[in-house]
Amino acid sequence: MFSKRRGVMTSPLKTAATEVIMHPLKQSKSPSAELSPEMKLVQEALFKHVGKPIPRKEDGRLITGKGRFSDDFSLPGQTYAAIVRSPYPHARILGIDKAEALASPGVLLVLTGEDVLADGLKDIPHNPVPSTNFDMKLRAKDGSHAFTGPHHLLPADKARHVGEAVAIVVAETAAQAADGAEKVLVDWEELPYVTDTAKAAEPGAPTIWDEVPDNVFIDTTFGDREGTDAAFARADHVVKAEFHIHRVTAVTMEPRASLGHYDPETKRYTLYAGSGGAVRQKNELSKVLGIEPKDLRVLSFDVGGNFGARNRVYVEFGLVLWASRKLGRPVKYTATRSEAFLTDYQGRDLVTKVELALRKDGRFLAMRADNLSNVGGRAVSLSPLSKGSGLITGSYDIPYATLRARAVFSNTMCTQAYRSSGRPEVTYAIERMVELAADQLGFDKLELRRMNLIPPSAMPYTNAVGSVYDSGEYEKNMDRALEISEWATFDARKAEAAKRGKLLGRGFANYVESSIGTPKERAEIEIKDDGNIEVVIGTQPSGQGHETSFAQVVADMIQVPVEKVWIVLGDTDIVSVGGGSHSGRSMRHAGTVMAMASADLLAEGRKRAAELLGSAADEIDFEGGVFKLRNTNRTIDIFELGRRTRQTHGALRVVKDNEMHTPVYPNGAAVCEVEVDRETGHVEIVRYATIDDVGRCINPLIVHGQTHGGIAQGVGQAMWELCAIDPGSGQPLAGSLMDYGMPRSDTMPSFKCEIAEVISPTNPLGIKAGGEGGTTPALATVVNAVVDALQEFGVKDIQMPVTPANVWRAMNNGRKAS
Repeated sequence: MFSKRRGVMTSPLKTAATEVIMHPLKQSKSPSAELSPEMKLVQEALFKHVGKPIPRKEDGRLITGKGRFSDDFSLPGQTYAAIVRSPYPHARILGIDKAEALASPGVLLVLTGEDVLADGLKDIPHNPVPSTNFDMKLRAKDGSHAFTGPHHLLPADKARHVGEAVAIVVAETAAQAADGAEKVLVDWEELPYVTDTAKAAEPGAPTIWDEVPDNVFIDTTFGDREGTDAAFARADHVVKAEFHIHRVTAVTMEPRASLGHYDPETKRYTLYAGSGGAVRQKNELSKVLGIEPKDLRVLSFDVGGNFGARNRVYVEFGLVLWASRKLGRPVKYTATRSEAFLTDYQGRDLVTKVELALRKDGRFLAMRADNLSNVGGRAVSLSPLSKGSGLITGSYDIPYATLRARAVFSNTMCTQAYRSSGRPEVTYAIERMVELAADQLGFDKLELRRMNLIPPSAMPYTNAVGSVYDSGEYEKNMDRALEISEWATFDARKAEAAKRGKLLGRGFANYVESSIGTPKERAEIEIKDDGNIEVVIGTQPSGQGHETSFAQVVADMIQVPVEKVWIVLGDTDIVSVGGGSHSGRSMRHAGTVMAMASADLLAEGRKRAAELLGSAADEIDFEGGVFKLRNTNRTIDIFELGRRTRQTHGALRVVKDNEMHTPVYPNGAAVCEVEVDRETGHVEIVRYATIDDVGRCINPLIVHGQTHGGIAQGVGQAMWELCAIDPGSGQPLAGSLMDYGMPRSDTMPSFKCEIAEVISPTNPLGIKAGGEGGTTPALATVVNAVVDALQEFGVKDIQMPVTPANVWRAMNNGRKAS
């Protein structure tokens, strides 16, 4: 797959780390002369490793079977757990009979919701409302903090979705546990249910929680309502549409697994479970168990896929710990693929009603949106609604906007932040609206976009709902995407395709997305006696190559070979603070705090070198990993310095904490070409091109890999993926890989991808984010291409996924209409 990196575009803003981190767009006056000597060195030494496509150092062990995934771990005396799950979307638990299960061969323990209450276990403290200073603040309609639904390890009252865990069975073997689970008898009282997003918010819908009779627990309005209404009143045209971006699931390579162990001697718990952040899991699970965080150790090393689905605690993580304490032996649980389809946290599921007001010359005047997010049976995360709310106007200069953001409970599995949380949904809405406006009003689709794009001169730009875009060159991205996609020669390809009985269509989308994430991060850097540097960091990779790209940053900060830097993560007995990996936060948060820690390390090293060399610290220079007394030939390298001062000063080691709230806004453009079979409706992507502005790119090889995977993830939702639910029974219909369509290497073309680097002024390294850009515009780009291919049938819109059946139906409905 063809990939390329555009040259670095420097930013005029160069500020001290402590200032840019907290107030990056307001305090841009600090000249570089005010930088500490260490931060000057950081900036001057930046490009020896950073920006280079260094192969991933973790790949060697991963491809030779030496990975440490959740299911790889076993302990002596280990037992196995199986989960009893609700077969109903909504049902009251009248009683649970354990007797037959406990008499089953090998069964050692059966626990239910009543046991949870008896032991005083708390609900999982998901804290679904985003916590950074600049997130959109979601509230109940009266402005209060909303009721989000307690998430107990096992419910004692009722099940609120198909697949909800209601009991755990522990046995000597996995097969015996599964057999025992079949013998747990639950007395159910079926209740009315609702699974559809829009219907869940309608008057008279079945109530999921008594505390929220109408199911709508978030209802917040953003923007300037009066200004928006006035702009609509003077508009020459108003275009309206409604879209439903259905729910999907992550389909991680490794189904979730957990191994819990309680040691009665130390009274400590240990959990092996892949996640998006071991520290977060430790803190939340310790609250569930009612213990001090120090009494729980979480080990989370290699994670076989995440995409957001692994970022929040699952009930099984707490259940194996609790069961181990009750039983006195380790307890292991590994989900089947069907369990994962039912009960992995799912993504998307937004219904949005959008109105766009335009002047007769095509200028956008205002926008209205009503976004309804389906959180499922309880609110695990409101990140998708919050993050999408801040970006409803997309890449466009729309002076006024009003958004009503609502969240609704339903009898479905919980939704959670899923790759590019909330941004693909609102990008889909605005980019489809532009297409519809151009079609209805007779504008060229590209020129309508171009005349309304936010110009670089407007940066930093505050959009109509208050989000402050830090930097970007949107029109330049658009032009480059059109160029590498060979947009200008499309007509010739379309004519050639027609000769083969194919309908060729092309789709375009601009996008802007946000990266915020948990604000706190810590880096610990130590110079080891063996000539290596150890970096402890709290972000948790799930395939993003942190062990390589993080090492590149530290290697340049301390001016040593990248091979000497080793990243330590995933063990909470070592990693004490960290926000995990989500929302594109990893490289920006980790890179910033590692740069700051490196500066502190060099400052400490300069003091020690001055003492050894008999001088003042300001007479010591540092270059190439070596401290030198100025105007002499007396030197000491950083590793020798660490060894020689360990006895008197302790390890040459620093710990640095940082809190960073300000978001950044990666952006770009994408172009897709599809061929549609005229007879069958089969859609094939034949070309795909993207431009992604990630700010400073630490490792283009890794970023391109992220882009390729991100495209596949977005294309998958547009073309095949759907967590379908039978409306007549409330039963999920996608319970295996035979029921759920997935992108594969043979369904993807060779991508043309380029990286743009418009440096962000919000952090010392100028990083935005590179993990989600491929996904964000893909839904809109693919659907725009399919609609374009079907224009001769009068098709104006089509519901995702664009399966052959949906496309064939749209073509035939178009034929009938015409």
